[in-house]
Amino acid sequence: MEPEHTYTRSERGFVATSAILGYGLDFYNLIIMAFLLTPVQKALGITLPQTGIIVAMTLTASVIGGILFGWLGDKIGRKNALLATLLLLGAGAILSALAWDFASLLIFRIVTGIGVGGEWGAGMVLLNEVWHRERRGFGSSIVQAMSSAGIALASVAATLSLANIEGDWAWRMPLLVGALPLILMLFVRSKMPESRLWLEYRRRRERGELPPEKLAEGTPLLEIVRGASLQYFIIGTLMCGCFIINYQSISVFMPTLMIRDLGANLAAIRNTTLVFALISAIGMIGTGLVSDLLGRRWAVILSALMSVVALAGIYATGGGRYPGGILAWPLVWWYVLWGFGQGAFGQFGPWFAELYPVEMRSTAASTIFTAGRLFGSMAPYVVPVLAGAVGSLLDAMMLAVIGSVITLLLAFMLPETVGRPFAVIESKERAAA
Repeated sequence: MEPEHTYTRSERGFVATSAILGYGLDFYNLIIMAFLLTPVQKALGITLPQTGIIVAMTLTASVIGGILFGWLGDKIGRKNALLATLLLLGAGAILSALAWDFASLLIFRIVTGIGVGGEWGAGMVLLNEVWHRERRGFGSSIVQAMSSAGIALASVAATLSLANIEGDWAWRMPLLVGALPLILMLFVRSKMPESRLWLEYRRRRERGELPPEKLAEGTPLLEIVRGASLQYFIIGTLMCGCFIINYQSISVFMPTLMIRDLGANLAAIRNTTLVFALISAIGMIGTGLVSDLLGRRWAVILSALMSVVALAGIYATGGGRYPGGILAWPLVWWYVLWGFGQGAFGQFGPWFAELYPVEMRSTAASTIFTAGRLFGSMAPYVVPVLAGAVGSLLDAMMLAVIGSVITLLLAFMLPETVGRPFAVIESKERAAA
């Protein structure tokens, strides 16, 4: 019997629920500060450059968390690594809400960032090891789609709090909300199983029943950059990073383009964000279905192609001013179509997980995604520089085209892995064969 068939429906449900809640909460905590920077700056006497340091260090900490907890997922188990990220995430969210100056907020956001970064790797790997191999793409896409829910929740929570709560608690409460689901998540994660693949591998290792080549392996952090794994690591990191460049070049700067250059108001931005989040989630799930049907490669390629087409539409309509309603604004329709084409993000999880054997799967998947996120995070810094050089924010945002095209080309360079069965013992070469 294949390992994924040994789990009950209830066990799979707890793992899926945990991953869904965790990833939604991840994105909520990662993006909520973007809605609160102005009131936080005023309340704590923080300068604009200092807010930039806080945001940058949160992202940097997420990279550290991704690598650290990916490694811990292989060292102490997927479930234990997830519980550790849960504690850090909750502690960081609560402490951030209680910050009293720049230094305290910076430290607490770093703690939050480490927890945020650790969530994806161990959680996505556990989901893929528990889920039926014929539906890994769809299961992973459901989890990834929760990023849209996290963004929408952050927008609504911040808007309602700032409009209805007086004083410091107007910005503290949305930060505190990031910790509220922890009680439910702690319950869910106490009920979910550990990966039986990992448990069996650990049992054989402790009893000395592994093949000699397995016993000779070093730490997963080194093994993922040796042999065939190095090629997968480089291609996967670049592919993920380029698609994040595509994403951040548009998503980060679209509100500024709409408000500053095209005359939109805050209500229009809020409504556009909510529609965008909904359509992005639908696109994410649709891409998961395509992935299980046609393969990981074609899912990513089709997603990147749709991004390129939508970017052409954004460029063509990006000079049209806000007409008074978002439905009558062609730019919004192209922006939403572009959001639908971001579904490739949901397939990096199963693809990277299927490339590696069990003893390094968590380290590899998490490190590749985290390194890609670090590489892709150059976009928020590069786009303003380009805009200053060419004199147009819209032109600079088209850096996204380069990201999409490179992603498309790199997708041809990784082996197709859809439907691959997992085994306790397999070589790195066999894992991706």
